[in-house]
Amino acid sequence: MVRVVFLGRLADLAGAPALELAAPLDWAGLKAELAPALAAALDDPRNRVALNGALLADKASLQAVAGDEIALLPPVSGG
Repeated sequence: MVRVVFLGRLADLAGAPALELAAPLDWAGLKAELAPALAAALDDPRNRVALNGALLADKASLQAVAGDEIALLPPVSGG
């Protein structure tokens, strides 16, 4: 299984802070497993993806195997 962690508004769209999906997962496979609204939100170029704590330069390069953790990070706003 691959643990997928949602942060910020992505957790709101997902309806949960995390979920477990069957491995292996690439970017297209991940999006196919998610609700359409959440999958569409991930296309925003400001969202980042981390695999096992390391930010990916290109979302399409995602290749997760059993035991990995994917974190989906929306842009952060501050004041």
